[in-house]
Amino acid sequence: MSSPKRLHKVAIVTNALKTLKEAIIPFIVLFVFGGDKGSKWESMELYIILGACLLILIYGLISWWRFTYELTDSELRIEQGVFIRNKRYIRFERIQSVDFSEGIIQQLFGLVKVKIETAGTSGMQAEAVLTAITKQEASMIETAIRDSKKSDKESLFEEEGSEQTEEVVTTLSKFQLSIKELILMGITSGGAGVVFSGAMAFFSQFEEFIPYEMVFKGFEEFIASGVIVVTILVLIGLIIAYIVATAGIVLKYAFFTVVKKEDELVITRGLLERRQITIPLKKIQAIRIVENLVRQPLGYATVYLENAAGSVMDQEASKVMLFPLVKKERIHNLLQEFVPTYQYPNAIKVVPKRSFTNYLFQQWVLWIPVCVAALIFLRPWGYVSILLLPISGVWAYMNYRTAGWFVEHQQLSLRYRTVSKHTFLVLKNRIQSLEKKRSWFQKRKQLSTLSAFIKLGIGPGTGKVVHMDEKDADIIKTWFLPGRIDQGNEMDF
Repeated sequence: MSSPKRLHKVAIVTNALKTLKEAIIPFIVLFVFGGDKGSKWESMELYIILGACLLILIYGLISWWRFTYELTDSELRIEQGVFIRNKRYIRFERIQSVDFSEGIIQQLFGLVKVKIETAGTSGMQAEAVLTAITKQEASMIETAIRDSKKSDKESLFEEEGSEQTEEVVTTLSKFQLSIKELILMGITSGGAGVVFSGAMAFFSQFEEFIPYEMVFKGFEEFIASGVIVVTILVLIGLIIAYIVATAGIVLKYAFFTVVKKEDELVITRGLLERRQITIPLKKIQAIRIVENLVRQPLGYATVYLENAAGSVMDQEASKVMLFPLVKKERIHNLLQEFVPTYQYPNAIKVVPKRSFTNYLFQQWVLWIPVCVAALIFLRPWGYVSILLLPISGVWAYMNYRTAGWFVEHQQLSLRYRTVSKHTFLVLKNRIQSLEKKRSWFQKRKQLSTLSAFIKLGIGPGTGKVVHMDEKDADIIKTWFLPGRIDQGNEMDF
């Protein structure tokens, strides 16, 4: 049993930065919209912001001083709170996972951030977070928790008269993302559009302060005289955004490794921010295989674990990348090695041919009014909008060809497309509910939409198939609830 300890003094800075991050929006509003130029209020803005930063730093100091943790033989004790003292006792057997991360500040001082989640963790935040402790201390906490759980298992086996304790072997399987795959992952991520649009939105907020007219005045006539110049500038901006997005992916997922240890997976990744996530196999709710529009023709996919852990503040822990970029033909063997309870479906039963018109109707009911409005109000350029009809028709056909399902033993597989192609694998005992819906248009053709819901740390997760044969939907319902096809549970619209 150890005596109560405080976090490293670096936690003062991290606490202050966290509070400052939460207050950044009010600061921006105050700075941008605070007062008219030259007014008395404008001269006070800087003092208000500096005073607020000083108060935040003082609050970080006090919260660090009031935070202590203590490791006993069977539990972790935490006391914290600036104004209200909060005491928390976390027993080792309730702890589901211990995750490590190292931001830039932690790396500078050889420290680590520890996040602890239990079976009763709230959807809003982790059970406990130690923002800055030494790596040795973090290793000691992890070892104490692991040894305690191992001791509990051995005691349980002894009580049951089992000899399995002698057969417990630490099995190791390892997956590592190569540099070539890491770069290809960044190139095919599709994040350039997000970076470009985000940059445009950011700079547009400072139009009042940046003299754009003065900056570009000398180029106005030149740019106005040639569309090619504007096109080249936009293209250069997109290329820069593409490079930035690719670099961000590479930095975030550098040194990506998955190691299987007995009944849990340990995932590590990151260069600037190193992170280690521990996922107990029993907390996996579903497997999701995603193929975006760029990776699908190349035969690559991303495999996610949908996890009962995580929170609103840490959504990434609920949907964890198991294999960030992997050839589709490898997925079957990798699942067998790392998550053997899940099987990659050998076959998918596709939706019936008569459902294609429903997929097409879903697209055209949206785009035909757009085309009509463009033809009426945007002539002659409005005629270009007619191209939306064949494009949306091709998209409807892609959705139709993707959709399908498969049931094998205790697993349900659902395949559908949003923008990317999704293959959703879930075990029967992980399904919280099935929902079968029929619109009036589906009812005429004996079609249904089937959705399977699971429980995630951030709320419900789902997989679905739209416009599937109604008899197939009943087969899945019978598999899930044998002998109970209750028509009263259907939702007709």
